[in-house]
Amino acid sequence: MDIREFDFDLPPELIAQEPAAQRGESRLLQLDRRTGRVVHGAISDLPHVLREGDLVVVNNTRVFPARLLGRRVPSGGAIECLLIARTDAGQAGKTGEHWQALMHPGQKLRPGARVIFEGSATLHGEVVDHHFYGRRTVRLWREDGGSVDDAIESIGHTPLPPYIKRDDRAADRDRYQTVFARERGSVAAPTAGLHFTPALNASLAARGIDIAEITLHVGYGTFQPVRVDRIEDHRMEAEQYTISETVAQAINDARSQGRRIVAVGTTTTRTLEAAAAAGGGHVTAGTGATDLFIYPGYAFRIVDGLLTNFHLPRSSLLLLVSAFAGVEPVRAAYAAAIAGGYRFYSYGDAMVVT
Repeated sequence: MDIREFDFDLPPELIAQEPAAQRGESRLLQLDRRTGRVVHGAISDLPHVLREGDLVVVNNTRVFPARLLGRRVPSGGAIECLLIARTDAGQAGKTGEHWQALMHPGQKLRPGARVIFEGSATLHGEVVDHHFYGRRTVRLWREDGGSVDDAIESIGHTPLPPYIKRDDRAADRDRYQTVFARERGSVAAPTAGLHFTPALNASLAARGIDIAEITLHVGYGTFQPVRVDRIEDHRMEAEQYTISETVAQAINDARSQGRRIVAVGTTTTRTLEAAAAAGGGHVTAGTGATDLFIYPGYAFRIVDGLLTNFHLPRSSLLLLVSAFAGVEPVRAAYAAAIAGGYRFYSYGDAMVVT
């Protein structure tokens, strides 16, 4: 399958640069994947779009302030570092934590280069290794012996996606987190969850719709473009997930009782489908990693409904939605969203597919 089939033109003004004025005020496009019917509404309609007995599954990962701004030592040149994941790689006799990171300007940051990030705390860094696509392994430490994580929380910036063309602000520390965010570890928000509020959760509960939480820590791969022409040649980066015994049982019970599983976001979808594949069709509890790539032709085992944002052209996220809802229905729904002035991407509006 050719990736060009998943291209589309999006007016730049529809790329949301800010969240909705108030959380829970986003628009909602409803897509019936059997008929292709599109209905326009608001996220507050969700309890009435879903059915009594549905089980809504959300991702409770928490975004950490993974973007560090600092300078080279001793030249003082400005540098930017996006932390991707902590790694076990280390060097004998050297303290600190080792991280996979994207660093800019990458061409000047070779192994041995020193950097410093300063603010209410100070982090020192050394480039340890060089990898493909501008990635580095960097060692971070504090000379005062304090916690590296605490320093990152103190001086780091919210890692807004590259299509948001502004600097992060203090408000993004809250608005780029879902109301479910508890488990620290993501460099990007599971953005479908950004639409939920305590009031919406209460409305779902009043309709007899339960919410269950899983964890998948979203990595930089969520922004990784599909660089190949043939979709089948693309590879996803592995991401860590956890599903508790209680939630696995709730999901399997719902399935056995004929109730629908509605995944909130592509990250939740991938986690549930990966766990089901590992369990032979039943969701297995535990901690693991998945590089599951879902594209048209995939046979879903668990997910019956999907709430998601509107995604980038040629992205793995768009491919997943197209696999679930069908290529032509999604293409038509996106055309309707563009014609209707819906806001796209992380801070944008939502679509529910049932």
